[in-house]
Amino acid sequence: MPTLILAFFVSVLLTALVVNALGRGNCRTLDHDVSGPQKFHVRAVPRVGGLGILGGLLAAVGLLYWVNPGALKIGALLLLCAIPAFAAGLIEDLTKGVSPLQRLLATAVSAALAFWLLGAQITRSDIPGLDPLLALTVGALVVTLVAVAGIANSVNIIDGFNGLASMCVVIMLAAIAYVAFQVDDTVVGTLALAGIGAVLGFFVWNFPAGLIFLGDGGAYFLGFYVAELSILLLARNPDVSPLFPLLVCIYPVFETLFSIYRRRFIRAVPPSMPDGIHLHSLIYRRLLRWAVGDRSAKALTRRNSMTSPFLWALCMISVVPAVLFWDNSAIMAVSLAIFALAYVVLYWRIVRFRSPWWLRRLASRPMPLPQGDNHGT
Repeated sequence: MPTLILAFFVSVLLTALVVNALGRGNCRTLDHDVSGPQKFHVRAVPRVGGLGILGGLLAAVGLLYWVNPGALKIGALLLLCAIPAFAAGLIEDLTKGVSPLQRLLATAVSAALAFWLLGAQITRSDIPGLDPLLALTVGALVVTLVAVAGIANSVNIIDGFNGLASMCVVIMLAAIAYVAFQVDDTVVGTLALAGIGAVLGFFVWNFPAGLIFLGDGGAYFLGFYVAELSILLLARNPDVSPLFPLLVCIYPVFETLFSIYRRRFIRAVPPSMPDGIHLHSLIYRRLLRWAVGDRSAKALTRRNSMTSPFLWALCMISVVPAVLFWDNSAIMAVSLAIFALAYVVLYWRIVRFRSPWWLRRLASRPMPLPQGDNHGT
């Protein structure tokens, strides 16, 4: 708990400094593009929120020297391994010159470092036909790199609205922390709590007013952090089902896979081409109709922020059974299938303007925002 508190206060202070220093003017750290298919903000906003999160985690890892010395080395090595993933995203935030493929490769480099330095290796899956491949070092390496890079990219995919990706990461880390302490793995549990504190320090500035964004640096870093803690939990605790991390992260992962399928096979466009019909985009455009017609910054910010709680709830639908049945692969496999079916049904109902009545009713309830200069994300 001390690591969570310290990470929170350091993160919230550093993020405040970034907001005050970079939130005005023509700084290159601002996201000036408000017209793209996945852009839902109305003013230029700093997109380097990962700096405060990383700072909070660095402070928390330093505190481990006194709180949990056993976690100090692992925490320090984990942040060291994260540098390529974070740096590639941050450079993209600053220059717009790093392609998605280059960011994925950088994240794979981070995963390879963790594979060798921390033993963060996927060696079991409970998926028929895959475990013999994972028994080979090369097979385990390939699957681990793909899994880590995929989860990191999926967190970036859902980073579209105020508080959406950051709170989903908090929910995922809370699940990891809970199971880690259930199996007496205080190292992974403590690092997960530190991550929660650091993300919440960013969250208070991002939701609901959208004063700063995660950016690619923050999103890829958090995706890497969640993926690696999940793998470490499995590697260090054989009682934990290998399907636990997949069920915890299934919302962003399935969103990514479904988007690839939708673009490639339905729209016949490259999977990497951005569009504005992710599930969170549809909820924003087709459910939150109370804001239609009002183009003021305050109204758009409210509409933006009202989108995120719907997806937090969707994230919780998979996390709850993962936490309850963390050692039962059969139940988690059924939960994965139920989630996939529920997602597809919900998506196709919304895209065909047939949203469930209860969802429309929830969307019709406006959320108050604090007074002041508000942004969207």
